[in-house]
Amino acid sequence: MTSVIKYMSLLTTCSVFAALISIVWQAFLSLKQLNKITTILTGLLAIESSLKRPLQAPKVAVGYGACTDLLLHATEFLNYTNDLVKGIGPEFTVNEVNDKQELLQTFAYYFQNGAAAERIMPNSELFRELIQIAKSRHRNGIQWFLGGNAPLMGTRFHLEGANVLLGARMSRKLRRLVPADIKIAGDEIPEDDIHLILEYKSGDTWGPFKAPRANRYILHSDQNNPHLNSVEHFDAALRSFQPRLLVISGLQMMDSYRFIPGVREARLLKVQDQITSQAPTTLQHFEMASYVEIELLQLLRQYVLPYVDSLGMNEQELENLRQVLTHGRTTLATDWNPRVATALDQMRSVFQILAQDYFRNVTGLSHRRLLTRIHVHTLAYQALLTVRDSRWERTQLAAAKAALTAHRHVCQTDMINPEAASLVLDDSFATTAKDKDAARRIQFSPQQPVPCWNETIAVNQQKSLPIEICVAPVLVCRVAKKTAGAGDNISAAALSQQL
Repeated sequence: MTSVIKYMSLLTTCSVFAALISIVWQAFLSLKQLNKITTILTGLLAIESSLKRPLQAPKVAVGYGACTDLLLHATEFLNYTNDLVKGIGPEFTVNEVNDKQELLQTFAYYFQNGAAAERIMPNSELFRELIQIAKSRHRNGIQWFLGGNAPLMGTRFHLEGANVLLGARMSRKLRRLVPADIKIAGDEIPEDDIHLILEYKSGDTWGPFKAPRANRYILHSDQNNPHLNSVEHFDAALRSFQPRLLVISGLQMMDSYRFIPGVREARLLKVQDQITSQAPTTLQHFEMASYVEIELLQLLRQYVLPYVDSLGMNEQELENLRQVLTHGRTTLATDWNPRVATALDQMRSVFQILAQDYFRNVTGLSHRRLLTRIHVHTLAYQALLTVRDSRWERTQLAAAKAALTAHRHVCQTDMINPEAASLVLDDSFATTAKDKDAARRIQFSPQQPVPCWNETIAVNQQKSLPIEICVAPVLVCRVAKKTAGAGDNISAAALSQQL
């Protein structure tokens, strides 16, 4: 009996000792990770502070449209109903939301994939009903914000010291949310379009589904923005403004159901006329969004993509664009955390195809521009590809700025606390997944956190283009406070460093 007691005592002592070792080891690993994050943050801040502000603020013009964002927590607003959430396998496709079942199905699809989504609701009565439910039953949990790609990007450019012209029609009430120094080209309207922003956090559950990352599901039924009614006002203002950079955004609102045949093409032709009439010295950027309608994407390839210098997008929008350019189709949800090598291969593919179009120019279009910049923002990293010796300078700085802005926006803070951040990116990555023999292995150094390197991309048998690629790790916000508008702020912040 005595030996059994001694044995049990020894076993208890060993268990306690093992538990203490485990606690100490976990504390050591946490402290090591915190030190690493702090070192990376210091390196990113050092790069960010290296830019000397120009004596004269760069002029940036941003179009089109504006709205009011009504933001609330998705899983508290939407009631999971098992009977309605059916048929959401890998081949699930719903381009627009017409009833409550399609709303729950599309939300479930993107929620479980952790993918950002934006969907149109042609059923305006149902949309108004949802807004009233949000106002009445969730009044303590909703927030109202300035919305729309153009206003959000314009505000970020303003915060970064630019002189901004915004092409948008908005109410007097919404105008008060725009910084007073921003010039607005567009008349006043009595009522703004509303976007319903359903946000969720990493680990949130909804029925049997669990979100792998924080993101948002956006629902809208706009009456003003799809018709780009601010284009004419913007056109007149641009002539005297003469911007250094023109940003085109918000075209995802042009859903086909709103237009009689030929009208949408006429509006896009007006956009084409506007961007092709700018001075050759004006840089032009197109901000992608959650496009799902293949016809609209094909129209953008015809009327917009041939005439811009730069593209900005997230990982899902990148794969969608690549699919359209190579196969004429779209992908609803992609990997929420793609490997760096995969994203870089997709970026090279998009760049190569559009460069081939430029040098081929089989239609003889005038005013075509060679794409010289692609920015892809993901949860884990920022990737920028620029043509060397183009007008896009300071690529490393832009990547660092984008990474810092991602954390600041999602955490809604100016001061970054290393304890509020985590790293999703590995310590190293391959430069390509297509050819393992040709792939380089890039090691991240916390002291120099934004690696850059040079490559050459073959456009055709006669032409190759030298490029620079930079990748910056994102200090991911542990507790997301706002994901809506993150891409707009990230993209504009990066562009502001390269003007």
